[in-house]
Amino acid sequence: MSYTPKDIIEFAEQNDVKFIRLAFCDLPGNLKNIAIMRSELDRAFSGGISFDASAIKGFSGVDESDYLLVPEPDTITILPWRPQSGRVARLYCGIVTADGKPCDFDGRAILRRAEERAASMGYAVRVGAECEFYLFETDERGNPTRITHDEGGYFDAAPADKGENIRREICLTLEQMGILPESSHHEQGPGQNEVDFRYSSPMTSADNLITFKSAVQTIAQSNGLSASFMPKPLVNKPGNGFHINMSLEHGGENIFQLKDGQLSLAAGSFIAGVMERICEMTCFLNRLDNSYERFGKHEAPMYVNWSFGNRSQLIRIPAAQGEYCRFELRSPDPMCNPYLAYALIIHAGLDGIEKGLECPQPCRMNAYSLQKDKLDAGMLPAGLPDAKRLAQGSDFLAASLGRTVRDKYIKLL
Repeated sequence: MSYTPKDIIEFAEQNDVKFIRLAFCDLPGNLKNIAIMRSELDRAFSGGISFDASAIKGFSGVDESDYLLVPEPDTITILPWRPQSGRVARLYCGIVTADGKPCDFDGRAILRRAEERAASMGYAVRVGAECEFYLFETDERGNPTRITHDEGGYFDAAPADKGENIRREICLTLEQMGILPESSHHEQGPGQNEVDFRYSSPMTSADNLITFKSAVQTIAQSNGLSASFMPKPLVNKPGNGFHINMSLEHGGENIFQLKDGQLSLAAGSFIAGVMERICEMTCFLNRLDNSYERFGKHEAPMYVNWSFGNRSQLIRIPAAQGEYCRFELRSPDPMCNPYLAYALIIHAGLDGIEKGLECPQPCRMNAYSLQKDKLDAGMLPAGLPDAKRLAQGSDFLAASLGRTVRDKYIKLL
């Protein structure tokens, strides 16, 4: 459903909304916001609310620091964990310059261009995210410890799984906010949990991930716990993955629907395009030194390959039917900026389709049990320095994100 600024102003009045948080992300993907009173909504929609961009990581310097936040009406939601008298709502915002032009560093604008490119080629992109996180106990001052919330394992039930009530509260809270989780469960690590989301547009999926992380951290804190989305919070335990499931519809058909057990040419070319550019974009999918401690262990990939259903590979085609047919990229982690990550994956895949790239043969072997010389595949960067080196000077990244964004992002790492 599409809303107008007038709809949002009326909604705020009818629902006792007194404060509106205008939200956006910095370049690494951290949530930022400013609260305005309801009386300022009309001004926000008509002209934007100014802020000091020089104080935001990855944005402009002090010589060109005046930017404006312009709320996007369709992103309205009430924050359920805030007081119900004098309620607080949140709107995600576009970022524009003083003369109304989109800001180079606005992740939403970058992702929107990727969506528009797909549409111009006749494709509608759908994304479903799977996000993992750990729950840790806190000390008497509320600071996180390294003591996990439980010692449960994959798909465990209570009492081994102590996280079921927290996940229930998270899912019900998200439902109140108009976000529909598809499933939730205990993951492999002690105190580790996962929530999976239904398919939506890339923009909606990215918005929902940022909302989800905020909700998880808030609900964990209200229960005396600390939530961690770090890629590898515990040594010798499974890391937190952010598995990105993506499908493309063309002419009313999902191109990832298998026919006689085979991928369509377009689907194969999309996968080939992602594989061709994955190493260049890895520092945007895995931005911390800690990210690279996850690779090659506990179902996190290490080699640049793909397969049907094989969780040891970078890309897999899960067993599914109809609209649920998709490819799953398994290397990203939850600390990435989802707007940039989705944009890069879409551009890489569309490049593959435009070039008619041929998809390599699937790898059906367990990549973790093979030596590199036994496997015909490249490897993901071994660490953040390698990933940065591969990203520097990348024409693909410059074309997809803009040269300035590419260089500023890399400089922040």
